[in-house]
Amino acid sequence: MFSKTCEYAIRATIIIALESQLGNKVSLREIARKIDSPESFTAKILQKLAKNKLVESSKGNGGGFFVSKEMLSKVKLGQIVLVFDGDALYNRCSLGLQDCSEIKPCPFHNQYKPIREQLKKALDSTDLTNLISGLKIGETYLKI
Repeated sequence: MFSKTCEYAIRATIIIALESQLGNKVSLREIARKIDSPESFTAKILQKLAKNKLVESSKGNGGGFFVSKEMLSKVKLGQIVLVFDGDALYNRCSLGLQDCSEIKPCPFHNQYKPIREQLKKALDSTDLTNLISGLKIGETYLKI
């Protein structure tokens, strides 16, 4: 459903959010290790997340990546997806047809449209606090 880059970005952001809630900053090296990604690739992902103000970074001794406590409830999963995958997930035809539309729907258009709308609603209403709360109490799992 998501591109590999987007999947890595989501996992990296969750790791940063989890550590941020504990008052910690996370280094590039640690994030790359935890998401099992090369550092250079992870650096590009983190740079894009920071540029779009989804995470913050500080340099120097004690530096690293973090999310402020206020932003934990403001950064939505849909924002991350939009930055890395754009809005094609919500707009493209499920069968890959270029001219699929409300006026000229593909055979699956009317069944798929509500699913796309539900997905967008779910992504846009899920914030970082939602994503890390299950991890903290052991209801959800993320290999780190």
